[in-house]
Amino acid sequence: METLKATFAGRPAWMNLLFVFCGYMTFVYMPYDMFVKPVERDQEVWFGLLLTGWAAKLTEPIHWFIYGAGFYGFLRRRTWLWPWASLYAGQVAIGMFVWALTDPRGGGILSGSIAGAAFLVLAIMLWRAKDRFGPMVSGQQPEQTENGES
Repeated sequence: METLKATFAGRPAWMNLLFVFCGYMTFVYMPYDMFVKPVERDQEVWFGLLLTGWAAKLTEPIHWFIYGAGFYGFLRRRTWLWPWASLYAGQVAIGMFVWALTDPRGGGILSGSIAGAAFLVLAIMLWRAKDRFGPMVSGQQPEQTENGES
């Protein structure tokens, strides 16, 4: 239990949620997507543009690598994850907006703006969290922010 506590210590809750999300995508969803889901049902979105079929299937390893790198980077608090996590979240923000405008299921400019803004906020939070990317010194207490979050 102490190891689990130590794994999540020193990061704000929102960053731990990203860590868990990357773990889920790396070890559960992407293996299913690559090895179980039929090619006919495959869909991947890159920069807001929807790929289907073999185009999607062939780009899945890139997404798998990104999520795996995110999981490892958050787990080991690697400094190289900053700024890449922020830049990727920024790309997703742009992609959410573009997808909302180009895909019939996208919902248009309002939904694209809302989704894009949410990921833009995440990108800014990641960018501003540079000091969270790096190992904690043994025995170091997580820093407290003004609102008491670590």
